[in-house]
Amino acid sequence: MTKTTQEIALMAESGRLLASVFGYLDRLDLLGLSTLQVNDLVEKYIVDTLEARPASKGQYGFAYAMNTSRNEVVCHGVPSASDILRDGDLVNFDITLEKNGYIADSSKTYLLGSVSEAGRKLVDVTYEAMCKGIEAVRPGARLGDIGHAIERHARVHGYSVVREYCGHGIGRDMHEPPEVLHWGKANTGLTLREGMTFTIEPMLNLGKADVRTLADGWTVVTCDRSLSAQFEHTVAVTRDGVRVLTLRPDEQRLGA
Repeated sequence: MTKTTQEIALMAESGRLLASVFGYLDRLDLLGLSTLQVNDLVEKYIVDTLEARPASKGQYGFAYAMNTSRNEVVCHGVPSASDILRDGDLVNFDITLEKNGYIADSSKTYLLGSVSEAGRKLVDVTYEAMCKGIEAVRPGARLGDIGHAIERHARVHGYSVVREYCGHGIGRDMHEPPEVLHWGKANTGLTLREGMTFTIEPMLNLGKADVRTLADGWTVVTCDRSLSAQFEHTVAVTRDGVRVLTLRPDEQRLGA
């Protein structure tokens, strides 16, 4: 589960490229576009501009370069020509990128136009919860410390944490050990070691935590149709803390 210094350098390059994809999305006028149009633009940018590979495409039979999860969709939303981005929407774009054999994974929830105050607060707190999880990462800490920090922050603000999906180790493969839960008890679980690389990607719901998968076999929605939000970063455990490998252009420095 640990990577060499050279492997982490390669992952950091994949992460830097993936961060630039979100910079590209930040510059787009998303209102009125279909999620399939956004997918196609992102795929072209990754392949033609970055000379990299959209790692989600073909993974487990998935046909697209990204997941597009809007409003009550928790995760794994499928791009569609009929899914139009409208004023007031929340939409999460979850993207993976492979360069030189190593994969980075990240997601960001976008606020489109005049989003409700409830929606804006949910997105803000979800981002903060991810940051709390990242801040818990250091050698000698436990995996449970990450989940505990995330869940505590969500509960303080009255939100539920989706338990069916979690973060994961990452490197040459998109999904590697360990599983990184977004809930749990402090001082429990695997002890973190320098060189570990994994994702932290909490999903918070405005309502209850219960989710279900639609008939397409991919799209996961809240059972009560309440709003959901997610953020994700790929991180590496360093000698004295954590390095965020997918830090985006719009963010301040996270971690040690």
